Amino acid sequence: MLAMNYRGPYRVRADHKPDPVIEHPGDAIVRVTRSCICGSDLHLYHGLVPDTRVGTTFGHEFVGIVEEVGSGVTKLKVGDHVLVPFNVFCGSCFFCQRELYGNCHNTNPQASAVGGIYGYSHTAGGYDGGQAEFVRVPMADVGPTVIPADLHEDDAVLLTDALPTGYQAAEMGDIAEGDTVVVFGAGPVGIFAAKSAWLMGAGRVIVVDHVEYRLDFVRRYAQCEVINFREVDDMALHIKKMTDWLGADVCIDAVGCEAAGNAMQTIAGPYTMLQAGSATALHWCINSVRKGGNVSIVGVYGPTFNAVPIGNALNKGLTLRMNQASVKRHLPRLIEHIQAGRIDPKQIITHRVPLEEVADAYHIFSSKLDNCIKTVLIPPSARQTRAVAATALN
Repeated sequence: MLAMNYRGPYRVRADHKPDPVIEHPGDAIVRVTRSCICGSDLHLYHGLVPDTRVGTTFGHEFVGIVEEVGSGVTKLKVGDHVLVPFNVFCGSCFFCQRELYGNCHNTNPQASAVGGIYGYSHTAGGYDGGQAEFVRVPMADVGPTVIPADLHEDDAVLLTDALPTGYQAAEMGDIAEGDTVVVFGAGPVGIFAAKSAWLMGAGRVIVVDHVEYRLDFVRRYAQCEVINFREVDDMALHIKKMTDWLGADVCIDAVGCEAAGNAMQTIAGPYTMLQAGSATALHWCINSVRKGGNVSIVGVYGPTFNAVPIGNALNKGLTLRMNQASVKRHLPRLIEHIQAGRIDPKQIITHRVPLEEVADAYHIFSSKLDNCIKTVLIPPSARQTRAVAATALN
């Protein structure tokens, strides 16, 4: 099969790799029809995630057609069109029973914190991802969800991570009606967090970034205010000026370990790897939120220490909530929102790229070229199927 192949930092290519096979009775093989490049994939691409091994296939956002099922699979059948949450989870452990699917106890023997994740290094279980023509999906009776007939495939692929993560970011902020919400980061997750904040009753939504085309996009898509932090001397002071000197009710960190904006954090984080990434956005969240406010963290950080102003959080009486999104828990509500027209996820897709051009796709997304917001990779088999269908209709 054709698959993305990691060759080292900033080096990926499309290669032919062996087709995946059923390894356990609970497995399924899915023929991928859409996969995405996620901002979290860029942490791998930039060499910031430990134990990212040469030969790995990335991709934790994908949908496809079930090609084969193991003898123990009872809830899927060949031909089902499914979306696959980025979490690899068992559905039966202590954490899965509490719908904490991102913390599954049985799918990642390498760590005690995060559960398994497709295509996200051996620190997340070593599962190959969906930037390929085929992918092995373990525990297929609990993860994949059959895509409703009236749901567009491009909407479905954004339900595998980006939209549920943004939605959970807003949910963890415990937004009350009329709250002022500040989202740091105007990537796909930040865009969806801003949109979701309105769904949860926010009275004002502000998004902070420094890339003008992304700020322009989120202003239109999420009908929010925006701040270019390059034009601000002191972020906490600026937010307080905008909020009657109280601070925001809720701040959301949708950036994570590659945050720009603070020279010392950047040098100590992604450049010299002395800590688990640059915590600039997290500093801004803690210092910009009001006393007694809420901070929600979905930006990805590394597994080592970080210089976080926890004393400020304590003295201000803040509530901090964070986790990997438990995608499956959010799907019923988010599908309902899409079907009702409250949110149109596919509008954020700006680039649809053949899987064969995956190296160019990563370069464009990483370097923020061509006004790129979200990139979808389309395998050759999916393009051929679409072409055959179009010919039959004609």
